[in-house]
Amino acid sequence: MTVVMLVGDPEYDSHLTMPSIADEWRRRLGVDVRVHASSVVEDEPDFPLSTFGDLSDLADAALLVVYTRFRRIPDDEVAAIDGYLRRGGAVLGLRTANHAFRLAEESPWHDWGAAFGRDVLGSPWISHHGHSSRTDVTVAGDAPAALVAGLPPSFWVRSWLYVTDLAPWCRPVLHGVPVDPETPPVPGPVAWYGDNAGRRTFHTSLGHPDDLAAEPVRDLLAAGARWAVGL
Repeated sequence: MTVVMLVGDPEYDSHLTMPSIADEWRRRLGVDVRVHASSVVEDEPDFPLSTFGDLSDLADAALLVVYTRFRRIPDDEVAAIDGYLRRGGAVLGLRTANHAFRLAEESPWHDWGAAFGRDVLGSPWISHHGHSSRTDVTVAGDAPAALVAGLPPSFWVRSWLYVTDLAPWCRPVLHGVPVDPETPPVPGPVAWYGDNAGRRTFHTSLGHPDDLAAEPVRDLLAAGARWAVGL
């Protein structure tokens, strides 16, 4: 079973943190994880063109993992991702994946990229509670055991809480409350799952390097991947 990871961002260094997640999944889940790191990491203010390389492995992948930020990539790579989604391939997103792409204005895929968070992952990018804050996390009372078995009922993470607007098909797994927020607090989900037009989707707004070093978060991601592919 093949899992394709698209990674690369200058804020959380997903191209540096996610390979260890890939290694862990190979051991824990027995899957073939192929990591495609963006050739260029920088984004703002120029949003340079980057590439993930040959994405032909999406053709038979069981899961696409996205942890990127403001990527501007060639149209043929966007088409490969879109083709994967159209055939109902499962998706797992982390943190900035809800603004994963910033495609060129002249690209026929521009609107697709702008709507990726809303249409694919279940919530657009809106705002957050400030870089100096952190988040207290609790497990949703009705979260499926397959996604939360073994997780502590509550824990804290370094990630500052994102404000969300979940699509009707999304079901929360974890809830977050901002701690020492820089803006008026808006508690909300930090992980959710759902069936999006026949495509299993799992997304979490967690993803700070400190989060990814924490056992509850690593367990959550493994469980999300397992659920997404039906293991």
